[in-house]
Amino acid sequence: MVRARVEFVGSVIWVGCVYWGMAMMTAEGLAYLTGDEAGVGGMIKVHPADFLVTEIPLFDLSGEGDHLYLYIEKEKRLTTDVARYLAQHFSKRREDVGYAGLKDKHAITRQWFSLEHVTEERAAAFEDSHIRILEMDRHGSKLKRGKLFGNAFEIKIRDVGLSELTRVKRMFDYLVEKGVPNFVGKQRFGYRKQNHLQGRDLLTDDYRGFLDRLLGKPLEDESPNSRIAREAYEAGDYAKSLEYWATVHRFERQAIGPLSRGARPAHAVNGVDKAHRHLTISAFQSSIFNRLLHERILAGKFDRLEKGDVAFKHDSRGLFEVQDAEVEQVRCDAKEISPSGPMWGHKMMEAAGEVGEMEKAVLAETGVTMEQMSSGRYKCEGARRSYRMLVSEPEVIGGSDEHGPYVQLNFVLTRGCYATTLLREIMKDVKEPVRMRHLGEVGGEVGVGE
Repeated sequence: MVRARVEFVGSVIWVGCVYWGMAMMTAEGLAYLTGDEAGVGGMIKVHPADFLVTEIPLFDLSGEGDHLYLYIEKEKRLTTDVARYLAQHFSKRREDVGYAGLKDKHAITRQWFSLEHVTEERAAAFEDSHIRILEMDRHGSKLKRGKLFGNAFEIKIRDVGLSELTRVKRMFDYLVEKGVPNFVGKQRFGYRKQNHLQGRDLLTDDYRGFLDRLLGKPLEDESPNSRIAREAYEAGDYAKSLEYWATVHRFERQAIGPLSRGARPAHAVNGVDKAHRHLTISAFQSSIFNRLLHERILAGKFDRLEKGDVAFKHDSRGLFEVQDAEVEQVRCDAKEISPSGPMWGHKMMEAAGEVGEMEKAVLAETGVTMEQMSSGRYKCEGARRSYRMLVSEPEVIGGSDEHGPYVQLNFVLTRGCYATTLLREIMKDVKEPVRMRHLGEVGGEVGVGE
């Protein structure tokens, strides 16, 4: 089971004279490591309890300090929703609420949040039908983004016969042995699959382009009101567009409101939540990473080191340049290290030799320059991301409950890895229940992996 397979369904995009459609890839049309094995199909997230995510902290809490830590279980809520509700309850700014990573809305997820100079008594008075405080503790500093070890997953796949259990286990065992292509999942790109294009607009100071993607270009499967709002925006009737945007479309309203009052595009963009703006830039970086990993799998080099690669150390997350690929391949085979790809930025460690030239060429195809990443309004520090994610504590269970039979996968992934990326290798076509996008399905969260 080593032959990659690809199903390309991406679109070709022209910007001026720059062709950059294949330079940027979302989570669509990517190669499979298990390409010689048909998927088992099925559905995930049919019920919230079918997708359980438990955050694994990076450090132990001291039990004392000015920061109150809240261990929260949520469903039907974005992580950013919880942060906003907590800020309102404690009369704090949203920026004062700390959390380590974003978790999926359509799941049951458990994670830590922190606030400074608040009391347990006030926390006990917090009420929300979809948010429960399971535990409280204290620590000396705020919980910051990225400060988690990883996440434990318990995922039920529905509409798959128990007769497929053997095949599921065979593919799962193979992925545990080889590692999983560490593609950035579809959550990063939003339900309209345009977050990365908005990110490119920000980096190139194309504020009108950003607004056109956020507020215009209606899709057939959007709600009637959303389509009217987008059509009104494209017609230049910003007041009407604002009237038809539902309150759950927070980012759209944050942009169209200033426009309806005569604001310039740059000012309107600046009114959109910083978290969403930075998410779109992360999506831009991720689209380049996905493209390079896709090509690496097709070339049979998913878990093979090359001279000039930047190797990723799985224990410490440290990096080093590969000088002798044959020597370092021993460590790669032992899953101590893996080749890494660029999340482009001016502080990122660049690969050398032919590997580095390929990475620079793909960035150049997008039309975004390092100068724009380092000196523009939206600076990107950058990072390296392992091309391979490792799976620990794997378990496959076949069972049945009041909703019918299921195949359940239990496993642990380190931070930044997507459970749905693993599932796509087994299911091939990962389906979720159709949800009404006009009820807040903005697709803005990283979701099941960070």
